[in-house]
Amino acid sequence: MIKRALAIRHLMDLLKVPGPSGGEAAVAALVSAKLIKCGCKKSWLSHDSAHKKIGGGYEVGNLIVKLPGTTKGPRRLFSGHMDTVPLCRGAVPVRRGNRIVPRTRTALGGDNRTAVSCLVTIVETLLHEKLPHPPLTFLFTVGEEVGLRGARQVKSSDLGKPAMGFNYDGGDPAAIIIGATGADRWQAEVRGISSHAGVHPEDGVSAALITSKAISEIAAKGFFGDVRKGKKTGTSNVGPMQGGEATNQVTDLMVLRGECRSHDAAFLDRITETYRSSFEAAAASVKNAAGESGSVKFNIARDYHSFEMKSDSPVVRRTQEAVKELGLEPRLVIANGGLDANWLNRKGIPTVTLGAGQHNAHTLREYADIGEYLLGCELGLSLATTI
Repeated sequence: MIKRALAIRHLMDLLKVPGPSGGEAAVAALVSAKLIKCGCKKSWLSHDSAHKKIGGGYEVGNLIVKLPGTTKGPRRLFSGHMDTVPLCRGAVPVRRGNRIVPRTRTALGGDNRTAVSCLVTIVETLLHEKLPHPPLTFLFTVGEEVGLRGARQVKSSDLGKPAMGFNYDGGDPAAIIIGATGADRWQAEVRGISSHAGVHPEDGVSAALITSKAISEIAAKGFFGDVRKGKKTGTSNVGPMQGGEATNQVTDLMVLRGECRSHDAAFLDRITETYRSSFEAAAASVKNAAGESGSVKFNIARDYHSFEMKSDSPVVRRTQEAVKELGLEPRLVIANGGLDANWLNRKGIPTVTLGAGQHNAHTLREYADIGEYLLGCELGLSLATTI
């Protein structure tokens, strides 16, 4: 029952709107306008206070849309995030055959506007066709790309305490994501001692040297990048680094941020602890002529927890049935990236993650597959209406 041309128009419209993490107000406004135009009452739409809890100048909280049921049954949740990565800045979508691609050298934003427009299309079809459905909640989150921040702050009570959830954040509609990795984010503030690099370098302690020694040691231990220790696996990365003010000054401060990931919570702790201990050891090892050493302040935050759902859980079984009804063969997948479903499952809402045609996310080769996007819309409609 999906009106294909209208569904594609929603996607093209939403791909044109900038929406970096924290700057999702324009996206939320367009979604709200589209939903009201297709028959949603204004009283069904609201924003929570996630932006206030997140801080950092976030424009709006999560957009929550609650449709009253036309039939009795437990409430179901559909979700997708509104924000896109910085590489999408200036993106202009163009259609080429069965794909939507960026016109110039940017990412597209199919991650995750395919999900947002898919949810809009589901609501529109439900209302226009007057299809029977139980109570439904549609959640459009903020700040997913920088640590699932909106999903972390959302309250189950604000969502109507759904019995099961369907999160959209993928490509192939036949791939049902039932688990995802956990992640730590860390920051290292490395302090050395400043001195004149040309006249008295021996008086200084270089924070840059401490940093390089720490990273080299982490790599030597096998905990940098792709981490494999027996059957235990994970990943780690050092991201932004800032430090130093002049070439003739021994660097006295370096600030680094990075992440560690694993599906195994205990192994994730081990990876992150290797980073902390290596930085502390490196700081103690670099000394000046007077025997003074550097120091490090290492802060760790658990960004999100790993999860894995049982293959025979009700939401997984129902999703598999719906995928088969579309003529596809369902596949159960464990993801190496974080998803809003990490927090939704943590909050007691059994949630799988589905695909709606996004591919090559966070790259200049990103595209949206129109056929898969429309199948994702059909799949969601089936999950929303099945009694």
